[in-house]
Amino acid sequence: MPTLNMTAPFGLPPLRPCHPSGDPETKPPSRFPTVREWKAIVAEYQQPSTWRAMWQLVNTLVPYAALWFLMHHFLSVSWWIVVPLAMLAGAMLARVFIIFHDCGHGSFFRSRRANDITGFITGLLTFTPYHHWRWEHSLHHATTGDLDHRGVGDLWTMTVQEYLEASRWKRFAYKLARNPIVLFVIAPFYVFIIHQRFPKRAADPRERRSVWFMNLALLGMALLLSWWFGLVPYLIIQSIIIGVVGAAGLWMFYVQHQFEDAYWEHHEDWDYTAAALQGSSFYKLPRILQWFTGNIGYHHIHHLSTRIPNYNLERCHHSHPVFQQVKPLTIRTSLKSLAFRLWDEKLRKLVGYRRMREVRREQAAAKAAPDKLAVQNFENEGGYVLPPDAK
Repeated sequence: MPTLNMTAPFGLPPLRPCHPSGDPETKPPSRFPTVREWKAIVAEYQQPSTWRAMWQLVNTLVPYAALWFLMHHFLSVSWWIVVPLAMLAGAMLARVFIIFHDCGHGSFFRSRRANDITGFITGLLTFTPYHHWRWEHSLHHATTGDLDHRGVGDLWTMTVQEYLEASRWKRFAYKLARNPIVLFVIAPFYVFIIHQRFPKRAADPRERRSVWFMNLALLGMALLLSWWFGLVPYLIIQSIIIGVVGAAGLWMFYVQHQFEDAYWEHHEDWDYTAAALQGSSFYKLPRILQWFTGNIGYHHIHHLSTRIPNYNLERCHHSHPVFQQVKPLTIRTSLKSLAFRLWDEKLRKLVGYRRMREVRREQAAAKAAPDKLAVQNFENEGGYVLPPDAK
């Protein structure tokens, strides 16, 4: 039987599998580079390129605008042409969102002013307030995989034990929120149309103002397009676009952190590098889908350094073996993520509801064991216990 080469880069301890017991106390030593080491690797890829950024704006915004003109042209011909064009526009808007996303991280252009202007324009197209989203998204990056800091910019994730101890209504709400129909069909409309129209209470004045300014800009855009297309046609087309980009975006966000061997730790044990390279997926997509999603499938690289623009993510991934040892997810293997619902702190992985039921039975059996032992000791001492069906 051939042996695996477990030699790790940087002279780190060799890779070793987790202890089969899943006991947190038996975790293997870190197989990740130190912050100083990985910063040295990614430094050259953190440099924005003006010409790459401008070319990406051209090959994204121009086709997106052209699709709107084509939809208007064919509106008087047939909806059978308009609907596929709207779906394609939704796919293109996913790429627009990645540009918006990079601007929020300050990585798309060298100039902060250029990032802010581009971020506002692309935020208008994606129905997302720029400064408010940037603030909230920064919290997501600062707390990904931290069990003690969940709830901001992430998907609701409970541990097995939390779920077992939750009330019936909380368990129902959790199951509803994690239902694929709710998550990928209903939630996109709620997030883009309703949720992002209101600032969070904890937001600073600038973030709050960005929501109100964006709402006014969206109203102006909606009135203009309704005048051009007609109210009903515009609402239908915009709904199709939001449905497509929302479903695609939420699916990408889901598989980026909701896969079996993801990373979750309590704050005292949480590690930024591990949360990036183990807790963020490498979603290996076909080239055409990688283009539409702006290379965000290299999410482990993005979480390691948010200063790397999307057009440098792939090159950074291929620059060093430490990044390539991250196991990729494919479209086929990512579908398994739909079955994962809860974080099992004992097994240290995401599991489904079946595992939760197993734990519940184990706990019930363990709770009943002392009672059975007491009855046995009582009988051994000469006592007698009536059977349950005794009259």
